[in-house]
Amino acid sequence: MSPNTYTSLVLTIEPPLTQHPAIVYLSKLSPGSQPTMKHSLNLIAQLLTQNQADYLTLNWSGLRYKHTNYVRAALIKNYSPATVNRILCALRGVLKSALLLELINPIDYAHAVDIKSLKVSQKGSGRVLSRDEIDALMHTCFSDLTPNGFRDAALIALLRGAGLRRAEVVGLELKDFYHHGEIKIHSSHRRVERTVYLSKSAHAIVNDWIEIRTPRDGPLLCQVNKSGRVVHKRLTPQAVLFILHKRGEQAGIKPFSPHDLRRTFIWDLLNAGVDISTVQSLAGLSNPATTARYAPKAIEAVS
Repeated sequence: MSPNTYTSLVLTIEPPLTQHPAIVYLSKLSPGSQPTMKHSLNLIAQLLTQNQADYLTLNWSGLRYKHTNYVRAALIKNYSPATVNRILCALRGVLKSALLLELINPIDYAHAVDIKSLKVSQKGSGRVLSRDEIDALMHTCFSDLTPNGFRDAALIALLRGAGLRRAEVVGLELKDFYHHGEIKIHSSHRRVERTVYLSKSAHAIVNDWIEIRTPRDGPLLCQVNKSGRVVHKRLTPQAVLFILHKRGEQAGIKPFSPHDLRRTFIWDLLNAGVDISTVQSLAGLSNPATTARYAPKAIEAVS
């Protein structure tokens, strides 16, 4: 695209928030999904304007097929199919908001969203971590005697030991963690959604972190600044990805996702003979059929 194309897509005056398609789209998402999709929208804006715009200053209603097809082609070169599809999903969502706000006509909208998602291979898309891999991960944390090491060990203990989602683990407050290993998981409306329990060893790991963190109210898992001081600010879901990627590389194990630790938790329960309804309750899953799907994936991953 020509330099003039980049410039024409940068807003000079931002519309009211109620008329901003990106803001309207993000407002419909759950709090846990908003940071990830906002990051996706920023990436699209940067691609289309050579870093001149972000998700707030890109003229979304001015996008046409040539723009969306360019984004898709650029993403394919640098990202996995699953990541490309997630970003394209965000793009379609904002364009749909622009259509509903009557900022783009139906024909231009139909052409702009006519971009195909990529096929994602199910093989290798999720796996169960072995006991040796978990031990290697924890060893990298235990070998790090800085606050980062204690926090990262607690993070892994919570993801693996309680099967929490990323949004759930970063949303935990200190008051949600009880001394006997009970954890209260809240919904986005801060209502108690379910209660999970950590093993004695995982409980001890989290308590070690709390001693470093200090028993001050606020998020259970906090940021640590460059000087190694604990800052009582909440971790982001993106930071969880970064931490696990770093620890995985240090441990020398195959790449894995935060959800793979959750998958490991669920599979271990099913493999131990725990009934599906109990596993469903502990994992906060919607129905038994969803819970049962974890078992064959896990068996394939560790075989």
